Amino acid sequence: MGNPRFRLAMRLLGPLLLVWVVWRFADFGALVDVFVRAAAWPLLAAVAFNAVAIHAKLWRWRCLLQRVHVDLSPKSAYRAFLPSLYLGLVTPGRVGDALRIQYLKRDHAVGYAEGLAVSIVDRLCDVYVLLAFVALGVVHLARAVSAPMAQATWIAVAIVAVAPMLLFVPSVAEPGAQWLYRRFSDGEAHEGLRTFFTAIRRQVGIALGGPLVATVLAFFVNYVQAWLVAVAFRIDLTFVDVAALVAISSFLSLFPISISGIGVRESFFALVFPAFGLVETLGIAFGLGVFAVIYVPTLLAGFFAWLAWPPS
Repeated sequence: MGNPRFRLAMRLLGPLLLVWVVWRFADFGALVDVFVRAAAWPLLAAVAFNAVAIHAKLWRWRCLLQRVHVDLSPKSAYRAFLPSLYLGLVTPGRVGDALRIQYLKRDHAVGYAEGLAVSIVDRLCDVYVLLAFVALGVVHLARAVSAPMAQATWIAVAIVAVAPMLLFVPSVAEPGAQWLYRRFSDGEAHEGLRTFFTAIRRQVGIALGGPLVATVLAFFVNYVQAWLVAVAFRIDLTFVDVAALVAISSFLSLFPISISGIGVRESFFALVFPAFGLVETLGIAFGLGVFAVIYVPTLLAGFFAWLAWPPS
């Protein structure tokens, strides 16, 4: 399962799922008509809000770096952060995080162990804030989500919430990491492993409050963007409905069968929109609209940053 070709093949399941759900459930003419008749100003506003979401995540990353005594200016941080967003959106896995670590090593002499620790905590902020929104979303959407789906979601939330916590338990994490190192290499683990766990533990505490607030802000902005898509497409959903739907679709997108949630998001919306009295075609259009206003502009910004400040 570690084969790169296998991982890429798994990620292509999402686009194939999108093709299938459009073929199976969508009225293609009506789907095109939703975009043609969309109001322009909400979509433009949604695109503009990407600057707020990206800057919130950048500020979070800089705060986490300060915990390992790395202080980056906003300009230096953007030079590493934006290209990593591009690579993270167009490649399977978390390659973008690895690129960010490489920039830190090349431009600021930050060790790989510290860079990895910061990237993991940065990612965990996303995961735990998302889980909180998912829990609220499942409760809110009790009438729209079937009981088996709700139960499966709660189980998945519990597993995803508990597993990363083991990293912060030295009696479990460090012996486990030592065993894995000996299993796949010769001798004892390198000093970098101890540096990594030291950097991880430095992140725990009241100082993590700021990064978590920034994460909540970034997610809230994303939900505002999605609500603006609903407004532009004249979809009769409240802001809370939209936030709950997008939170659950983002959680489902964590499973490694897609890139940027393509296909998974649209399939979920097509499945639950009828519970709101809306047709599947609107759900698919909504998913594609969310992708267009959140992911595409971020990808383009990251791409131009990649060209301006290429990695070594």
